[in-house]
Amino acid sequence: MKKTPQLPDINITEEMTFDPLNTGNWGKFVELFGAKGACGNCWCMYYRLKKADFAEGKINDGNKDAMKELVWSGAPTGVIGFYGGVPIAWCAFAPREHYPKIENSRVHKRIDQKPVWSISCFFIDKQYRRMGVSVAMLKGVINYARTQGIKIIEAYPTIPTQETLPDAFAWIGLYKSFERAGFTIVDQTSKNRPMVRYYL
Repeated sequence: MKKTPQLPDINITEEMTFDPLNTGNWGKFVELFGAKGACGNCWCMYYRLKKADFAEGKINDGNKDAMKELVWSGAPTGVIGFYGGVPIAWCAFAPREHYPKIENSRVHKRIDQKPVWSISCFFIDKQYRRMGVSVAMLKGVINYARTQGIKIIEAYPTIPTQETLPDAFAWIGLYKSFERAGFTIVDQTSKNRPMVRYYL
């Protein structure tokens, strides 16, 4: 049975820094996402686009260009996590209404009309997975939200139905990470995809 790697002698999560994606660190974002745009040329546009537009954007850097356009317009897109100045993790974070796929979801309907910001996905560099980075990212996002006057953070993580979950299926975040960061379940219409919130 494969064991989870032990944390290094220096706890990288305590050394991490966090910055919102902007024009100044766009190159770091591209460096982190690499040639595959994180996964299959997604560039974190899946929840922002209609299915056909997203599929078309996988060709000729369409999704990458769409994300870049958002960043250059000043729209909130997410937070990058750094370790020693190197980008190692990403957390998409924006007002819920910026994600049409979430807004139109039958499973994750709004439970009230309060303004919320949603965490739609994570991407962690392969070398830094299973080291607690996702929890550190969530705490970084919470601190960022506090500086912006954001009152409610919402997310839709997975509760795995099997002991091990392939990395490709963990991009929405694992519930246990959110629980460790202080989030609580506010709706469980989906048994394995609860809606969680953090109230600031």
